[in-house]
Amino acid sequence: MRYDDLNLDNKNILITGGAGFIGSNLAYYFQKYHPNANVVVFDLFDSGGLGHFQNLINFQGEVISGDINSLEDISNLKSYKFDYIFHQAAISDTTMLDQALMIKTNVNAFKTFLELAKEIDATLVYASSGAVYGNSAPPQKVGVESPNNVYGFSKLMMDNLSFKYLKQYPQMKIVGLRYFNVYGRGEYFKKKTASMVLQLGLQILNNKAPRLFYNSDKIFRDFVYIEDAIQANILALSAKKSGVYNVGSSVARSFQDIADILQKELNTDLGTDYFKNPYHAYQTHTLADIKDTIKFLNYKPNFSLESGIKDYIDEIKRIALDG
Repeated sequence: MRYDDLNLDNKNILITGGAGFIGSNLAYYFQKYHPNANVVVFDLFDSGGLGHFQNLINFQGEVISGDINSLEDISNLKSYKFDYIFHQAAISDTTMLDQALMIKTNVNAFKTFLELAKEIDATLVYASSGAVYGNSAPPQKVGVESPNNVYGFSKLMMDNLSFKYLKQYPQMKIVGLRYFNVYGRGEYFKKKTASMVLQLGLQILNNKAPRLFYNSDKIFRDFVYIEDAIQANILALSAKKSGVYNVGSSVARSFQDIADILQKELNTDLGTDYFKNPYHAYQTHTLADIKDTIKFLNYKPNFSLESGIKDYIDEIKRIALDG
């Protein structure tokens, strides 16, 4: 689905983390709806990372292997004179405990891209996260943050940096998108950090009861389908106001709901295998307040959890078949 009426012919677009989940979907969006734009994917292509060449098999733009922690690699991008930068590259494992690496990769590297955008006068759209809210009371809104892991902290520090730059350089156009729980095509290579929709779907297709924490009917998340996440990125290009915005469905659903919807779609009745939650710090209820996202980005979520899973189910079956 197309979400803009922009003329991006001959515009130069950079997507960091472009071989990853959201990045690769963005690359294909521009390829389909803006075939005359010059799209460059910049990704580490690390065998232990999230970006994977198979996500870009049908991509026809330019691909660069590079590290966002390398000043030399980023400096080499200046010659492209990008009009738009989509900064999706990050460590997104919320269970990672290496604080130094998390801050270096997510926060320090982000500042380098802020400087790049300022220098070449590019619009910068970047990935933040609903993890900044921790167990803040729902609905979560910008300005009331309480991260409970270093990943959420790193994203909050990124947002703080963007506010600082907007104050110092009001001419800059910077939009941060706080993704809630995104799921959909292209996430397979996230492996253990892939959505519960994919993980539970694969369990069911392997004839196993979906595994959930005890009381999963009382653990709520704002699940957002990949199409709506892409919509938010595209609309950010025409944002009425720079800033940080929540990207969610504005509806909280339980993990039990996911398992039940999947079993209905897949015509199974395997029950549920419950086990104890091993995590001490764990969000129990997320719900995105998207009033400002609607007001300043014209964003409107198009997919419920049911319709998103229905749209995704064939891809889950394909992944299960391929092993």
